[in-house]
Amino acid sequence: MLKTPLLFVLAASLSAAAQAHVTLEQPEAVAGTPYKAVLRVGHGCEGSATTRVTVTLPAGFRGAKPMPKAGWALDIKRAPLAKPYDSHGRTISDDVIELSWTAKSEDAYLQDAWYEEFILRGSLPEQPGPVWFKVRQSCVKGEWNWAELPAEGDSTKGLKAPAVRLMLLKPAAAPGSHQH
Repeated sequence: MLKTPLLFVLAASLSAAAQAHVTLEQPEAVAGTPYKAVLRVGHGCEGSATTRVTVTLPAGFRGAKPMPKAGWALDIKRAPLAKPYDSHGRTISDDVIELSWTAKSEDAYLQDAWYEEFILRGSLPEQPGPVWFKVRQSCVKGEWNWAELPAEGDSTKGLKAPAVRLMLLKPAAAPGSHQH
């Protein structure tokens, strides 16, 4: 009889460990469409409160706009694009590559026992397949650099600090169109 509760506790703790990273609320989206990325942070750094969350955007993610968060300062980094694009009749030659939210005071720190979401929106790349958001989570003591990528494929199994994967799907065929 003692084995059943022990197995349940062990299974629950392993499940919690498997979920102990930054995740997306919607892990799949259609390539080439607008997307609202809701990055979920469920813990600090080994008991220490989170003070800053920095997101490096995937290549081809266009026009990123972060959602402000009360008590947190926003920092937006831009860089020149190798290939400019047109947006609403305007040529875009540089774009957002990184966003950071930094707690303005101790009162705003994301405590280890708390959960929070960091939100941004933008347009997704046109090519179906995985894209990766790299997230650096800085804490009062220590940090997590959620930036590991699989050597091949798109599985994060076995990675200690995986980047956040968004799977881009092919757009649905238009009614009456012919596909092979």
